[in-house]
Amino acid sequence: MTIYPAIDIRGGRAVRLLQGRADQETVYAEKPAGVAGEFKAAGSAWVHVVDLDGAFLGEPQNLAAVQEIVATGLKVELGGGMRSRETVERVLSFGVSRVVIGTRAAESERFVGELVQQFGEKIAVGIDAKDGKVAVKGWVDTTGTGALEMAKRMDGLGVRTIIYTDIGTDGMLTGPNFVAQEAMLNAGNFNVIASGGVSRREDVVKLAELSRRYANLDGVIVGKALYEKRVELPDLLEIAR
Repeated sequence: MTIYPAIDIRGGRAVRLLQGRADQETVYAEKPAGVAGEFKAAGSAWVHVVDLDGAFLGEPQNLAAVQEIVATGLKVELGGGMRSRETVERVLSFGVSRVVIGTRAAESERFVGELVQQFGEKIAVGIDAKDGKVAVKGWVDTTGTGALEMAKRMDGLGVRTIIYTDIGTDGMLTGPNFVAQEAMLNAGNFNVIASGGVSRREDVVKLAELSRRYANLDGVIVGKALYEKRVELPDLLEIAR
Protein backbone atom coordinates (compact mmCIF):
# COMPACT_ATOMS: atom_id res chain seq x y z
CA MET A 1 0.00 0.00 0.00
CA THR A 2 1.26 3.45 -0.91
CA ILE A 3 0.97 6.54 1.27
CA TYR A 4 0.18 9.63 -0.79
CA PRO A 5 0.84 12.76 1.28
CA ALA A 6 -1.28 15.58 -0.11
CA ILE A 7 -0.57 19.14 -1.17
CA ASP A 8 -3.52 21.33 -2.14
CA ILE A 9 -2.45 24.53 -3.89
CA ARG A 10 -4.46 27.74 -3.95
CA GLY A 11 -2.99 31.08 -4.91
CA GLY A 12 0.44 29.46 -5.07
CA ARG A 13 0.33 28.35 -1.42
CA ALA A 14 -0.18 25.00 0.28
CA VAL A 15 -3.61 25.05 1.91
CA ARG A 16 -6.41 22.77 3.09
CA LEU A 17 -10.12 23.38 2.65
CA LEU A 18 -12.71 21.95 5.01
CA GLN A 19 -14.93 19.63 2.93
CA GLY A 20 -13.76 21.52 -0.17
CA ARG A 21 -15.34 24.82 0.88
CA ALA A 22 -13.48 27.83 -0.47
CA ASP A 23 -14.43 29.92 2.56
CA GLN A 24 -12.92 27.37 4.98
CA GLU A 25 -9.24 27.67 4.11
CA THR A 26 -6.18 27.08 6.26
CA VAL A 27 -2.79 28.10 4.86
CA TYR A 28 0.00 25.70 5.82
CA ALA A 29 2.93 26.89 3.70
CA GLU A 30 3.84 29.68 1.29
CA LYS A 31 5.97 27.32 -0.83
CA PRO A 32 4.37 23.97 -1.75
CA ALA A 33 7.70 22.65 -3.06
CA GLY A 34 9.19 23.07 0.41
CA VAL A 35 6.46 20.82 1.80
CA ALA A 36 7.13 18.30 -0.97
CA GLY A 37 10.81 18.31 -0.07
CA GLU A 38 9.91 17.46 3.52
CA PHE A 39 7.75 14.58 2.31
CA LYS A 40 10.63 13.25 0.23
CA ALA A 41 13.08 13.58 3.11
CA ALA A 42 10.66 11.56 5.25
CA GLY A 43 10.83 8.72 2.72
CA SER A 44 7.82 9.26 0.51
CA ALA A 45 8.01 8.32 -3.17
CA TRP A 46 4.74 9.98 -4.20
CA VAL A 47 2.85 13.18 -3.56
CA HIS A 48 -0.81 13.85 -4.38
CA VAL A 49 -1.25 17.42 -5.64
CA VAL A 50 -4.50 19.29 -6.28
CA ASP A 51 -4.64 22.65 -8.03
CA LEU A 52 -7.68 23.99 -6.18
CA ASP A 53 -7.90 27.11 -8.32
CA GLY A 54 -7.90 24.84 -11.34
CA ALA A 55 -10.72 22.75 -9.88
CA PHE A 56 -12.86 25.84 -9.34
CA LEU A 57 -11.99 27.64 -12.60
CA GLY A 58 -11.71 24.71 -15.01
CA GLU A 59 -8.05 24.94 -15.97
CA PRO A 60 -4.79 24.81 -13.97
CA GLN A 61 -3.67 28.03 -12.31
CA ASN A 62 -0.64 26.87 -10.31
CA LEU A 63 1.54 24.98 -12.79
CA ALA A 64 4.71 26.86 -11.81
CA ALA A 65 4.29 25.53 -8.28
CA VAL A 66 3.59 22.05 -9.66
CA GLN A 67 6.78 22.14 -11.72
CA GLU A 68 8.75 23.05 -8.61
CA ILE A 69 7.26 20.02 -6.86
CA VAL A 70 8.17 17.78 -9.82
CA ALA A 71 11.73 19.09 -9.52
CA THR A 72 12.03 17.61 -6.02
CA GLY A 73 12.12 14.15 -7.59
CA LEU A 74 8.84 12.93 -6.11
CA LYS A 75 6.35 11.16 -8.36
CA VAL A 76 3.49 13.62 -8.73
CA GLU A 77 -0.17 12.67 -9.01
CA LEU A 78 -1.97 15.83 -10.16
CA GLY A 79 -5.63 16.81 -10.26
CA GLY A 80 -7.60 20.05 -10.49
CA GLY A 81 -8.68 21.56 -13.81
CA MET A 82 -7.55 18.62 -15.95
CA ARG A 83 -10.36 19.11 -18.47
CA SER A 84 -8.66 19.12 -21.89
CA ARG A 85 -6.28 16.86 -23.77
CA GLU A 86 -3.89 19.79 -24.19
CA THR A 87 -3.70 20.32 -20.44
CA VAL A 88 -3.09 16.62 -19.81
CA GLU A 89 -0.35 16.48 -22.43
CA ARG A 90 1.25 19.61 -21.03
CA VAL A 91 1.51 18.42 -17.44
CA LEU A 92 2.75 14.98 -18.48
CA SER A 93 5.40 16.65 -20.64
CA PHE A 94 6.98 18.36 -17.66
CA GLY A 95 7.14 15.24 -15.56
CA VAL A 96 3.84 14.66 -13.76
CA SER A 97 3.54 10.88 -13.28
CA ARG A 98 -0.25 10.51 -13.10
CA VAL A 99 -3.07 12.86 -14.06
CA VAL A 100 -6.39 12.75 -12.23
CA ILE A 101 -9.51 13.45 -14.29
CA GLY A 102 -12.52 14.43 -12.20
CA THR A 103 -15.19 16.75 -13.56
CA ARG A 104 -14.59 15.86 -17.21
CA ALA A 105 -14.80 12.16 -16.40
CA ALA A 106 -18.30 12.72 -15.07
CA GLU A 107 -19.19 14.66 -18.22
CA SER A 108 -17.57 12.66 -21.01
CA GLU A 109 -16.73 8.97 -21.11
CA ARG A 110 -15.32 9.46 -24.59
CA PHE A 111 -12.77 11.95 -23.26
CA VAL A 112 -11.59 9.48 -20.63
CA GLY A 113 -11.50 6.59 -23.07
CA GLU A 114 -9.33 8.51 -25.53
CA LEU A 115 -6.90 9.54 -22.79
CA VAL A 116 -6.63 5.97 -21.50
CA GLN A 117 -5.93 4.73 -25.02
CA GLN A 118 -3.13 7.27 -25.43
CA PHE A 119 -1.62 7.42 -21.94
CA GLY A 120 -2.67 4.18 -20.24
CA GLU A 121 -1.95 3.97 -16.52
CA LYS A 122 -0.88 7.63 -16.38
CA ILE A 123 -4.59 8.47 -16.33
CA ALA A 124 -6.57 8.11 -13.10
CA VAL A 125 -10.15 9.12 -12.43
CA GLY A 126 -11.12 10.98 -9.29
CA ILE A 127 -14.58 10.15 -7.97
CA ASP A 128 -15.64 12.52 -5.22
CA ALA A 129 -18.88 11.52 -3.54
CA LYS A 130 -21.34 13.43 -1.42
CA ASP A 131 -23.98 11.14 0.10
CA GLY A 132 -23.02 8.56 -2.53
CA LYS A 133 -23.47 10.93 -5.50
CA VAL A 134 -20.67 12.28 -7.67
CA ALA A 135 -19.65 15.90 -7.01
CA VAL A 136 -17.85 18.01 -9.62
CA LYS A 137 -16.27 21.43 -10.27
CA GLY A 138 -14.34 21.57 -7.03
CA TRP A 139 -17.24 19.87 -5.23
CA VAL A 140 -19.46 22.88 -5.91
CA ASP A 141 -22.03 20.85 -7.89
CA THR A 142 -23.48 17.42 -7.15
CA THR A 143 -24.67 15.22 -10.01
CA GLY A 144 -27.36 12.56 -9.96
CA THR A 145 -24.82 9.85 -10.79
CA GLY A 146 -23.93 7.30 -8.13
CA ALA A 147 -20.24 6.92 -7.32
CA LEU A 148 -20.26 3.14 -7.80
CA GLU A 149 -22.16 3.47 -11.07
CA MET A 150 -19.54 5.88 -12.40
CA ALA A 151 -16.71 3.64 -11.21
CA LYS A 152 -18.13 0.70 -13.17
CA ARG A 153 -18.31 2.86 -16.29
CA MET A 154 -14.68 3.90 -15.84
CA ASP A 155 -13.72 0.25 -15.38
CA GLY A 156 -15.30 -0.49 -18.74
CA LEU A 157 -13.14 2.19 -20.34
CA GLY A 158 -9.95 0.58 -19.03
CA VAL A 159 -9.21 3.07 -16.23
CA ARG A 160 -6.72 1.39 -13.90
CA THR A 161 -6.83 3.76 -10.91
CA ILE A 162 -9.80 5.35 -9.12
CA ILE A 163 -9.20 7.93 -6.41
CA TYR A 164 -12.28 7.78 -4.22
CA THR A 165 -12.99 10.66 -1.87
CA ASP A 166 -15.84 10.75 0.59
CA ILE A 167 -16.50 14.49 0.84
CA GLY A 168 -18.32 14.14 4.14
CA THR A 169 -15.11 13.02 5.84
CA ASP A 170 -12.57 15.15 3.96
CA GLY A 171 -10.68 17.48 6.26
CA MET A 172 -12.89 16.52 9.19
CA LEU A 173 -10.35 14.26 10.94
CA THR A 174 -13.17 11.86 11.83
CA GLY A 175 -11.79 8.74 10.14
CA PRO A 176 -12.37 7.37 6.63
CA ASN A 177 -15.69 6.06 5.42
CA PHE A 178 -14.52 2.43 5.43
CA VAL A 179 -17.90 1.07 4.31
CA ALA A 180 -17.91 3.29 1.21
CA GLN A 181 -14.27 2.49 0.42
CA GLU A 182 -14.89 -1.26 0.68
CA ALA A 183 -17.90 -0.96 -1.62
CA MET A 184 -15.68 0.80 -4.16
CA LEU A 185 -13.03 -1.91 -3.85
CA ASN A 186 -15.69 -4.44 -4.80
CA ALA A 187 -17.02 -2.41 -7.74
CA GLY A 188 -14.50 -3.38 -10.43
CA ASN A 189 -11.03 -4.46 -11.49
CA PHE A 190 -9.39 -1.06 -10.98
CA ASN A 191 -7.03 -0.04 -8.18
CA VAL A 192 -8.47 2.26 -5.51
CA ILE A 193 -6.72 5.08 -3.70
CA ALA A 194 -8.73 5.96 -0.59
CA SER A 195 -9.11 9.63 0.30
CA GLY A 196 -10.83 11.58 3.07
CA GLY A 197 -10.93 11.49 6.81
CA VAL A 198 -7.61 9.99 7.94
CA SER A 199 -7.09 11.39 11.43
CA ARG A 200 -4.81 8.97 13.28
CA ARG A 201 -2.36 6.15 12.66
CA GLU A 202 -5.05 3.58 13.50
CA ASP A 203 -6.95 4.67 10.38
CA VAL A 204 -3.94 3.78 8.25
CA VAL A 205 -3.42 0.53 10.16
CA LYS A 206 -7.02 -0.43 9.35
CA LEU A 207 -6.54 0.43 5.68
CA ALA A 208 -3.31 -1.58 5.60
CA GLU A 209 -5.24 -4.54 7.01
CA LEU A 210 -7.91 -3.97 4.35
CA SER A 211 -5.20 -4.02 1.67
CA ARG A 212 -4.33 -7.58 2.69
CA ARG A 213 -7.90 -8.58 1.80
CA TYR A 214 -8.14 -6.39 -1.27
CA ALA A 215 -5.11 -6.46 -3.55
CA ASN A 216 -6.60 -3.53 -5.47
CA LEU A 217 -6.34 -1.12 -2.53
CA ASP A 218 -3.42 0.81 -3.95
CA GLY A 219 -3.02 3.39 -1.21
CA VAL A 220 -4.36 6.24 0.88
CA ILE A 221 -4.12 10.01 0.62
CA VAL A 222 -3.24 11.77 3.86
CA GLY A 223 -3.50 15.54 4.19
CA LYS A 224 -4.71 17.52 7.17
CA ALA A 225 -3.64 14.92 9.74
CA LEU A 226 -0.03 15.33 8.55
CA TYR A 227 -0.13 19.11 8.62
CA GLU A 228 -1.59 19.16 12.10
CA LYS A 229 0.96 16.60 13.39
CA ARG A 230 -1.68 14.05 14.32
CA VAL A 231 0.33 11.47 12.38
CA GLU A 232 3.97 11.27 11.29
CA LEU A 233 4.79 10.41 7.69
CA PRO A 234 7.73 8.01 8.43
CA ASP A 235 5.45 6.04 10.76
CA LEU A 236 2.71 5.82 8.13
CA LEU A 237 5.19 4.70 5.50
CA GLU A 238 6.37 1.95 7.80
CA ILE A 239 2.79 0.80 8.46
CA ALA A 240 2.14 0.70 4.70
CA ARG A 241 5.23 -1.40 4.12
